Amino acid sequence: MRDQSQMLDLFSGTVLSETAASKSGKTAERLRRLDLSSDMRKAVLPYCRLKSGEIWQDSVRGHRVGVLDATKLEDVARLCGPERAVLAVNDPPYNIAVGNANTANLFFIDVGEYLKFSERWVRNALVSMAPDAHFYVWIGADYRNDFQPFPDFLILMRSFEELKSKNFITVRNQRGYGTQKNWMWVRQELLYYQKGNPEFNVGAEYTDIPKHLRGYYKIVGGKKTENFERSKSKFIRAGNVWIDVQQVFYRLEENVPGCYAQKPLRAIERIISSGTTQEGQLVLDLFSHSGTSLIAGERLKRKIFTCDLDPIFAEITIRRLEHFRETGKTGWQWRNPFPELETDSKPARWI
Repeated sequence: MRDQSQMLDLFSGTVLSETAASKSGKTAERLRRLDLSSDMRKAVLPYCRLKSGEIWQDSVRGHRVGVLDATKLEDVARLCGPERAVLAVNDPPYNIAVGNANTANLFFIDVGEYLKFSERWVRNALVSMAPDAHFYVWIGADYRNDFQPFPDFLILMRSFEELKSKNFITVRNQRGYGTQKNWMWVRQELLYYQKGNPEFNVGAEYTDIPKHLRGYYKIVGGKKTENFERSKSKFIRAGNVWIDVQQVFYRLEENVPGCYAQKPLRAIERIISSGTTQEGQLVLDLFSHSGTSLIAGERLKRKIFTCDLDPIFAEITIRRLEHFRETGKTGWQWRNPFPELETDSKPARWI
């Protein structure tokens, strides 16, 4: 049994105890982006319990995690079986090379090919949704390439007659990126559609931000009524610009080292709470990545069916659920989700 207090620093190739790491200030992620490092992928793959085409079934709440292709109808059909989701939330690749790296997970391809990819997975998701259901999709815009694929994806979505556009949500990041010659980019885009006429739980939209701006709202019975008097809550509604969601980084408990562009748990829980009202209702996510939807569903007592084309991220998704049930923690912060890679002997070199 390896000493769990020792952590392999995958950047420097040295072994650090967590205490030593904390004292030295070396609390950055101990696992490099797993889509970038071929050596790390080779080291992690033997510890992945699923192979391509396989599905893991949770014995507690009925969640499912598969190593499946979202663009293949037969794969999505196997994941869902006869059950239909009342809400789908998906975070596909944005057709943007994050960190200037074009990988199999975060690929950049011709926008026409990207739209074919998108049409296939959206269609498969719709087949697996109930007649009355909510559909959310995160999507990006590359300002260096005429803002693709955002406008192209919007036009594509018009071809799905069963979907009605409902909202365009912006999530504001606390940290951004950019240069001294442009406005700082601090936004993430979330599109909201409805299939049929599903129930919307407006209570999920209320934040924990107290109202602080006063002003007249409208004339009621010949009297000016202040908006505080008319409101159902002392707190502001999130609306379609979310300013209360913390961007995920390595100092947050929910952080999953080795992953990229991780979506905040609070955002996913808000989405699921707005469209589901009963325990056990099914939520579909065809791009599990770090497993945030699974953790959100577990905390809200909803059932999650999710998959990823990459067995490593399917494994991380399962491990994150097991880690949450064992410790109550929603992620690993800066620690290693693969303790098998820790060693107290000769350190491996992963760079």
